[in-house]
Amino acid sequence: MTVLVFLDPAMPDGRIADASQPQLKVTDTGITRGDGIFETMLAVNGAPRKLQAHLARLASSAEALALNVPASDAWERAIGTALQEADDDGDLVVKLVAIRGVEESVEGGTEATAWVQVSPVPKGLRGKRLAVLLLDRGYDSTAAQRAPWLLIGAKTLSYAVNMAALRYAKSQGADDVIFTSSDGKVLEGPTSTVLIARVIDGVKHLITPQLESGILAGTSQSALFAAARDAGWELGYGPLIPADLFASDGVWLISSVRLLAEVASLDGKPVTMSPDLTAELSALVESVS
Repeated sequence: MTVLVFLDPAMPDGRIADASQPQLKVTDTGITRGDGIFETMLAVNGAPRKLQAHLARLASSAEALALNVPASDAWERAIGTALQEADDDGDLVVKLVAIRGVEESVEGGTEATAWVQVSPVPKGLRGKRLAVLLLDRGYDSTAAQRAPWLLIGAKTLSYAVNMAALRYAKSQGADDVIFTSSDGKVLEGPTSTVLIARVIDGVKHLITPQLESGILAGTSQSALFAAARDAGWELGYGPLIPADLFASDGVWLISSVRLLAEVASLDGKPVTMSPDLTAELSALVESVS
């Protein structure tokens, strides 16, 4: 069952809507142009995980798009209404969406159409070791700095390229993708952040690509890094190239709903896997609220 709650100034706790019925105008630029933003998080036992980090990233994405979205407290109240309506103590996907508005109002500075969607975690999403393809994203690692209008660091609704990459991977017998830049840097997955581990002289290092290379800041990666630091890991922020993935002691993709997924192969070639490191990092991910 999907629960839908629209943010509405006239209803401070949000307006519950029927998810099985049409709710948006076909002229909304969120539909016609993908002109909007979103966040997806996990709720466990009725409580959303990393809520403040997701709200902060939503606000950052809104700023990048000059999108007028409701304040964080309005989102929090609507999330509470949606989770209460869902009335489910299991794991749930909480999605926040804001789109600009209908064509004739896009220049008027009106507040975005915004809603919270709550649904069950898709079956079979977790626990699988991944066969991954390395795919060229088509721009170099300095594009985000040179061309901010590309919105590379914003979580927008324009995910057609990401979904096309995943479809291509599946057509080739793979499960997921790691994007690389045209100058050979490791970037991110279509819906995830890349992590590698190196154990050097008994010291465990956890490394992720540089944000400056043109990736979305990962809320799950950031939370895991904080927990790993407290557990004695050394942290690193790239830059990474594909050879670093093959030379590592483990490669993972991390995201808010799937959590930590171990990579078994890249372009059909096996990479090192460590059940011990995966178990340790998975426990740290689970410990983050």
